[in-house]
Amino acid sequence: MRISPAQASLQRKLAAASRPDAAPAGRAVPMPTDGPVASEYQLLLAALGIDLNTLRNTQSTERKIEAKRTMIEKYRAWVEGAADASAGAQDEIVSTMMVWAIDINDWPLALKLAEYVLLAGINLPERYNRAAATLIAEEIAQVAIDAPGAVPLEVLNAVADLVSDADIFDQVRAKLEKAFGLAFKVRADAFDPTAESAVAGGKPALLAAAIGHLDRAIALHAGCGAKKIKQAMEAELKKLAASPAAPPA
Repeated sequence: MRISPAQASLQRKLAAASRPDAAPAGRAVPMPTDGPVASEYQLLLAALGIDLNTLRNTQSTERKIEAKRTMIEKYRAWVEGAADASAGAQDEIVSTMMVWAIDINDWPLALKLAEYVLLAGINLPERYNRAAATLIAEEIAQVAIDAPGAVPLEVLNAVADLVSDADIFDQVRAKLEKAFGLAFKVRADAFDPTAESAVAGGKPALLAAAIGHLDRAIALHAGCGAKKIKQAMEAELKKLAASPAAPPA
């Protein structure tokens, strides 16, 4: 459901005004309780409550994702306005839409909101039961593990940068490293030596990079499920090394 351009413009302005000028940097402040900002936020919060209830009553994961893809549009202007202005208020709409953006694989919005949530110090709703950095790393890594290639390598790099200094569980970092390994494997499998963008070192270099990330994943969490994947890649790398080089064109 898309809102009108006028309503979207108003929401962007109000979201940007949700943080007082004197608020401390890097720490989210409470959302205003009166005035136009508070009124619009409460309206959106009420709509979110209805949407969350609809999702709770939907059993199919596929249908939930498709529903989120439609639902998110009514909140997009608000959350983008807040993130663009670094508004910094404690905002359940922003944190929830960040998770939905991950769920629907909207990587530009997911990264934009993830960076804002972390820099502004916005806490996630209790239903997520995790710190923001942990959720961001784990959920995006899980998408990349479940569907290799669904998360571009550039997105994984951005996530790694965002959580590089965060205190998150080793098991979660292991998932992120495993996701990197699988992403490099996807690139190795699709490697075209004739392409202008072909990486130096070719397919062996991509496989070696993948193995390096899987080694790190195993070091962080031996039970991360990367050992057999790594062994298969090592066997492929040995086969490539043993095969005769192609004659020059």
